[in-house]
Amino acid sequence: MDFIWILIAFACGFVAKQFKLPPLIGYLAAGFALHFYGVQPHESLQTLAHLGITLMLFTIGLKINVQSLLKAPVWAGSSIHMLVWVVLGTFILKGFAMLGMSRFDELDWPALTLIAFALSFSSTVCVVKLLEDKSEMKSRHGKLAVGILVMQDIVAVVFLVLATGELPSPYALGLVLLWPARHLLGRFLNLSGHGELLPLIGFFLAMGGYELFSLVNLKGDLGALVVGILVSQHPKSVELAKSLLSFKDLFLIGFFLSIGFTALPTLDMLAPIAVVSLLLIVKGALLFQVLAALKAPGRNMFLGSMLLTNYSEFGLIVTALCVQNGWLQKDWLVIIALAVSVSFIFTSVFYEYAHTAYAYMRSFVKYFERKQPTPIYQEQLKTAEVLVIGMGRVGRSAYDVLHKDLGERVWGVESDIDKVKRHRKDGRHVILGDAEDADFWETRELWHIKLVMLAMPAVTDIHDITNQLKISGYKGHIAAIARYEDERKQLVEFGVDNVFNYYVEAGTGFAEESLALIKDDLQKDPL
Repeated sequence: MDFIWILIAFACGFVAKQFKLPPLIGYLAAGFALHFYGVQPHESLQTLAHLGITLMLFTIGLKINVQSLLKAPVWAGSSIHMLVWVVLGTFILKGFAMLGMSRFDELDWPALTLIAFALSFSSTVCVVKLLEDKSEMKSRHGKLAVGILVMQDIVAVVFLVLATGELPSPYALGLVLLWPARHLLGRFLNLSGHGELLPLIGFFLAMGGYELFSLVNLKGDLGALVVGILVSQHPKSVELAKSLLSFKDLFLIGFFLSIGFTALPTLDMLAPIAVVSLLLIVKGALLFQVLAALKAPGRNMFLGSMLLTNYSEFGLIVTALCVQNGWLQKDWLVIIALAVSVSFIFTSVFYEYAHTAYAYMRSFVKYFERKQPTPIYQEQLKTAEVLVIGMGRVGRSAYDVLHKDLGERVWGVESDIDKVKRHRKDGRHVILGDAEDADFWETRELWHIKLVMLAMPAVTDIHDITNQLKISGYKGHIAAIARYEDERKQLVEFGVDNVFNYYVEAGTGFAEESLALIKDDLQKDPL
């Protein structure tokens, strides 16, 4: 039977991919299809889903800067949005009840409030998957979205404590010892090397944090997140996150399949499902206005609210708990499960075009933007003739080689402020900027730029930046890298002037530099 699950999941994910949709949409469809045909979920499916969520929260922790959680758009934005949404959502649902709509007319005020509360959370799984697929976890809007999700997780922990009546154990105070223990964890990371021990210690830390928090009656998922945050400043945290990436993605397939096994709808549930799904528009617009009131930059408002316009898997947990306590009828678990699935599809599809949409809707978004205290991107390009976009390992190497010949005519652009600081400390001329942001190109003269090098692995990012350059009237050359031959052909067709196959070019460069070591010997003793 496990083979059937894998076969159906692969087939549905493959079909979704062919239609240029995220595979997770296919996995959701696979779960509902298996359920419809009477396939019973095995306990191993829940184990996979549990592992996937735990690893995902741990890897989120590895990428979180705690200071970002203290910014007003994060803590105030999440708090105000949840509070206003619960009040507004309750009244909207009551309106449908007063109109006599089936399922709604049976609910009293407390039940309506619980449903609105269940729908106030956004999906950590869906949002983080989209951000990682587009390499935007460290972007400004990515950090904003993840920060809000973390704050929502904290609210989730408080609700579970109040709803279940299980207070944290007095021994929970001992968790403060994890802070000094981070140095010991760092030593283990250093000694684990780069092989199979590295992902294994990642599993150990993630599951260990889960079990440790569960032992003191706290949400285990929160423990995985906290342990990830504790080791996030370690030099090997990025490598650790990458070593767990494939495992996490594989296990999360179990989560998406399990949603389909939650329940199946009946015909009389279609209207309530449609109503709850359409409320996504209100939820997204409300978050947009809240972020605007807190003076978030326009692009962050737009992309952040688009990312978070979905319902959360935690909504299912809240609803299941309410059903168990007799506060809601079991049918509402089916309705919310379907609404969660619809919201995943909504976010996955529309976020694919989010950057292009912002480029065309920029003036509309700016109308709602409050005056910013300081410009987001302050430094002009001035003497730059070559721009290296993305100062990771590849971008840094390209910058260093070009700098030897071009000097101050080559500049780097990086969206991660921490990387910008490190590069500047090492003497590189790197400025803060998100090349996918229309605001970045709008405020700069590009006539003196002869070449833009896109040193990032994600094809979607290269597409978006190339599109932004075209919209901004850039006339110079564009070069990019690709990991696979089909991606190289795709980028060439899109209009990138020169695309280097990452692995082929690495081998060519390796051969050329190695041959230089014996060049003199070959000239003296030709074959």
